[in-house]
Amino acid sequence: MSVKNQTEHEQVTIESSSSSNVLLAHTSNTSKPSDELLGQTFVELHQRPTKMVVILTLASSISGFMFGYDTGYISSALVNVGTDLGKVLTSGDKEFITSATSLGALLGAVLGGVLANLIGRKTVLLGSNAFFIVGTVVQLAAHTVWTMIAGRFVLGLGVGIASLIAPLMLSELAPSKYRGRLIVTNCMFITGGQLVAYFINWGLTHVHNGWRVSVGLCLVPPVIQVVLFWFLPDTPRFYIMNGQAEKAKEVMRTIHSGPSEAYIEATIADMIASNSVVPGDGPLQQAWNSIKIIHTTPANFRALILACGLQGIQQFTGFNSLMYFSATIFLTIGFDNATAVSIIIAATNFVFTGVALCIIDKVGRRRILLFAIPVMVVAMILCAIAFHYLGISFSDGNKVTVATKGISGWGILVILSMVLFVAGYAIGIGNSAWTGVELFSDVNVRSIGGMYAAATNWAGSLVIASTFLTMLENITPTGTFAFFGGLCLISFLFVYFLLPEVAGLRLEETNQFLSSGFNVREASALSKQRKREAKLKNQPV
Repeated sequence: MSVKNQTEHEQVTIESSSSSNVLLAHTSNTSKPSDELLGQTFVELHQRPTKMVVILTLASSISGFMFGYDTGYISSALVNVGTDLGKVLTSGDKEFITSATSLGALLGAVLGGVLANLIGRKTVLLGSNAFFIVGTVVQLAAHTVWTMIAGRFVLGLGVGIASLIAPLMLSELAPSKYRGRLIVTNCMFITGGQLVAYFINWGLTHVHNGWRVSVGLCLVPPVIQVVLFWFLPDTPRFYIMNGQAEKAKEVMRTIHSGPSEAYIEATIADMIASNSVVPGDGPLQQAWNSIKIIHTTPANFRALILACGLQGIQQFTGFNSLMYFSATIFLTIGFDNATAVSIIIAATNFVFTGVALCIIDKVGRRRILLFAIPVMVVAMILCAIAFHYLGISFSDGNKVTVATKGISGWGILVILSMVLFVAGYAIGIGNSAWTGVELFSDVNVRSIGGMYAAATNWAGSLVIASTFLTMLENITPTGTFAFFGGLCLISFLFVYFLLPEVAGLRLEETNQFLSSGFNVREASALSKQRKREAKLKNQPV
């Protein structure tokens, strides 16, 4: 990026350099928030989202719906596929088909993180639809296991890109007061997509090649998103990165309701001040230097630890593994329709994601997690105890031995514990993990930070998918879920000691806390102050 791209608000002469010290210098000049932003225009900062923000949120969240639908239909598809892929699927075949999406998503997240700064958030999100469409077509045409795996891998590339870009765009577009809620809206679409997939699969259970119908429906959301986004803008922060201040101002006028020119100018000035001009002769070198910056700048590195930590918590606390095991457990206690069971779990996830949507910006990310994670710990402990008395054991990956047949009290306890765990997960880390991208105040590393976070998520998903059956065999179901309960407890300590509260704070303000430490108390105090100020301005909180 050249000096002429800095606009009339700030002229800076920067020499390209590969040294760590110079890179640090480029990111250490973030100014404090201007008086205009913190004073007379405070009400504007806390206004309700405009129609444009709502449209952008819904358009971006279509990616979340595709994400959820694509991960939801496969569980029933694997049951109903029969010999349509040339043979009866083995346990290994199913693991390969399922894990292919996680592997593709891991690589897609890395690809999206690099490209987001180079060609724009909007362009990358539109590009993800190409992977969705191609991956779906390949699956529709699949008559062998490896063709199906290839289709799932290509589709996974789109899932990984979308899982990164959609929350990134929403974090940069949303007013600070509603940022968490709008990001969780994307999560609502994810869980809603899963629920829709389960209902469709339930209805197609006895339809010949019904699984291909559910796969084919994946083509509808990408087409809708392409049409919508064709007419929508990119984010103001991306335009600032490319020296297009006037375009950034135009977008600001559409995502805020009647903002004053003083507010627009002050906001743009703060964006420019937090915009570290990354040196480099070309886009790829700039991307590499952004990776250096995120590791060498204290504020960025702490944000990276927190964002990746939240995503790691989301995966390694056992949610996906519990979902994988739920159908078997329900079958052992008297239910014989695995798809109907999946609907119960998906519905719980959807409902409590809705609860999170209503309270996340009012209660705050930190407080929700400190309440929800202990609920997950208790649920895992109850599951471990119940599994012990049910006497379930695994061998050779597929063979299940159950000591107790039919419905029993311990089986009912498992059901209640699973619902309790999913409720705690959905209201807490299931949604809060995706808000981690808002911790990156430096716009030039935000997409790289989001890339690391999304890659952590999908790497965790890949590890869990490829090791869960082995854990069940080697340390028993009781040991497995007790292990996950221990990881939930460690997660609680991580949140308690390291995660600052950022609800209601602007993206640029997080840099002030993370530059000198995690400053949990100070961030919580400022978040509370923002809420008090909003009340004084007669704004609902």
